[in-house]
Amino acid sequence: MANHGNMYGPAFTFLGVESCDLEIPSTYEGADVVILGAPIDSGTSFRSGAKFGPQAIRGTDYLPHDAQRPHMALRADALMELKVVDAGDLMMPPHDLASSLKVLADATEKLSHTGAFIVVLGGDHSIASADVAGIARHRGMGRISMVHFDAHADTGDSQFGSLIGHGTPMRQLIDSGAVRGDRFLQLGLRGYWPDSPTLDWMRDQGMRSYEMTEIHHRGLTAVLDESFDILTNECDGVFLSVDIDVVDPGMAPGTGTPEPGGMTSRELLEAVRRICLELPVVGMDIVEVSPPFDSSDITAMLANRVVLEALSAIALKKRGGTYSTTRNLLDR
Repeated sequence: MANHGNMYGPAFTFLGVESCDLEIPSTYEGADVVILGAPIDSGTSFRSGAKFGPQAIRGTDYLPHDAQRPHMALRADALMELKVVDAGDLMMPPHDLASSLKVLADATEKLSHTGAFIVVLGGDHSIASADVAGIARHRGMGRISMVHFDAHADTGDSQFGSLIGHGTPMRQLIDSGAVRGDRFLQLGLRGYWPDSPTLDWMRDQGMRSYEMTEIHHRGLTAVLDESFDILTNECDGVFLSVDIDVVDPGMAPGTGTPEPGGMTSRELLEAVRRICLELPVVGMDIVEVSPPFDSSDITAMLANRVVLEALSAIALKKRGGTYSTTRNLLDR
């Protein structure tokens, strides 16, 4: 798990924060946030390229990489107020998905013991079966709830004959007991999969899936209000998993399985902000950014901002801020 830098390109950290090495605990001692890359896309079912996602998410910005990012609405600078370190990319050989996922699970379990908020930059969504499992090993199986933004349910029992892939991680997490089905929420589902047997399985697990049609008619605020009580009931922490394809491909084209009719980028950022302000989040991943299919880096930029939105909310919460204090701050 040593820091090998970044697998695909120059070694630099997320917006210039300090680097750390998972083999040297002193380099991340006392860290509030540890970022690590999971650059693998051998779990994809259509267009590959997500292995280049961590590099793009770390670096896509029009501002200097000076480890400063003051959030206008929140009046918080997470990179200054929190101790944020970047462990670089885990070594994830593209030909061996199972071994790569084990490396990731071991890394997140190790980091979970430190109490740091863990940010995993993907990579395809197969990584969720590992990063959440690693945290659950430490915090307790079934003690972590899950909020999952995605166009797709990722609850298949197999993917083209393989038990692992980006279409199966959520079923693996539930089947293994890492996450309870009735504490597993999905937002943004749409399109033409899963099939009826898979939907029946999801229902039988007690999963709650807010499809885009429901979100459109009820509003995202109402959906989040309703879901938060479920996420905190009988669970000690919440893991946030964001597949960038939850956003409409007009705003996030750089992904492997684009599905029209998704959220706006603003809706996703607002939702991530609320989740990280109001819930006891312990980790997150941001996945399926595929730079080869991006347009003017807008997908990578959005993923970068999803991470910053989460960290800014955590910084505000650390000094006692709440969701209600984030409104009309420019009037102060």
